[in-house]
Amino acid sequence: MRASDTPARPNGLSGAYRAVWRWHFYAGLFVLPVLMLMALTGGLYLFKAEIESAAYGRMARVDPRADWTSPDRWTASAQAAVGGQAASVFVPDQTDRAVQVKVRAADGERTVFVDPHDARVLGSIEGDGVMGTVKALHSLTLLGRPFNILVEIVAGWAIILVATGIFLWWPRKRDVAVAVPRAGDPKRRPFWRDLHAVTGLYAGGVIAFLAVTGMPWSAVWGDVFLNKMRESGLGRPPAPSAASPWSHAGPHDTPAGTGWTMEHAALHAPGHGEARLSTVVAAVERAGLSRPYTITIPTDPDRAFTAARAVDRAEDARSLYIDGRSGEVRADIRWDQFGVGAKGFEWGIAVHEGRQYGWANRIVMLTGCIAVWLLGISGLMMWWKRRPKRGGLGAPPAPPGPRVRAAVLGIVLPLAILYPLTGLSLIAAVVLDRLFVLLFRWKAQA
Repeated sequence: MRASDTPARPNGLSGAYRAVWRWHFYAGLFVLPVLMLMALTGGLYLFKAEIESAAYGRMARVDPRADWTSPDRWTASAQAAVGGQAASVFVPDQTDRAVQVKVRAADGERTVFVDPHDARVLGSIEGDGVMGTVKALHSLTLLGRPFNILVEIVAGWAIILVATGIFLWWPRKRDVAVAVPRAGDPKRRPFWRDLHAVTGLYAGGVIAFLAVTGMPWSAVWGDVFLNKMRESGLGRPPAPSAASPWSHAGPHDTPAGTGWTMEHAALHAPGHGEARLSTVVAAVERAGLSRPYTITIPTDPDRAFTAARAVDRAEDARSLYIDGRSGEVRADIRWDQFGVGAKGFEWGIAVHEGRQYGWANRIVMLTGCIAVWLLGISGLMMWWKRRPKRGGLGAPPAPPGPRVRAAVLGIVLPLAILYPLTGLSLIAAVVLDRLFVLLFRWKAQA
């Protein structure tokens, strides 16, 4: 980028407008590539059930029968097929569907499809299959756990993009407020500017919602906020008086399907004798937990098994903590026991994943994902049309004076306080921007 790439003061643009435009440009430059990846994988994940049915339909289907064989035979068959220890079992709600046994094998986790009627193994896939890979890409954990911190940074900057975009769109004396698409030539920049503005106007709220409700999965903010909710009584319910206090389950004993609020929450169930899956399944059925549900098998023999109902609507959630030896239900956790903070975030996650309100919910979230790509492509085309002929980024010029910079701080500072990693990245961006400005001034004077 060179100091002469753009005019010192474009006609009709105030200092505040140029300051916000500059940071909108930088936010898009650094965040949109990752945001577009998350939108692509998120859009695919909305159709998880359909994709998995197409990919593994043959392994997942069985001849429907009324009777089940012993659930202990399910895990025994799965363990014998791939070698390893059973970690969880997904029990479907239809008699023509296979149970899915997650097994920790020497070469990683595998999901084994087992006929519940005769314990015959129908096939297996690595980990959670194709959608497991999509989910890992979406959370960036496929690149390594440390990369998950980018979720918070990208989500925070996505909100900044929406906020600065609204500021730039807002009607002034100039003709900048575009509410409907206008006919134009795709070879010219105004066409892409209008497409960018209209897309951001109508999809900005959905994109901001996706960013905010995606925060619980972030490596830093999500864990801190979850702990604060627990300490304040706004999160998960206290352990029942008849049970031991909640303990933190390690990676291998993390209950599956219990949701963000009950993540890592485990109960002790010390006793004598052998814990059996058949005992747990019988207790789950007696307790009236609706199928489908997932039973997590702890590696620690003194921990309770967890049975969590697989639900679409957040308020239908229910989890049982069961002694694998006696079949005693040590805790029965339902929606009305959650604190108001936990309810809010569980609802947000269900809407984020397109489950809460059926197909309408899914379509709205998909629209947000498509909008991210339209904004990215139109933003790239706008830059391409006005790119500097002598090279460089072609960023909007930096306006002088602290007053105009206050316009940017007024937008981003509250978000930087709420999301600390976004704030740290903002400080780094401000320092780099200042260094660029000083460097280009020095070059211009040399």
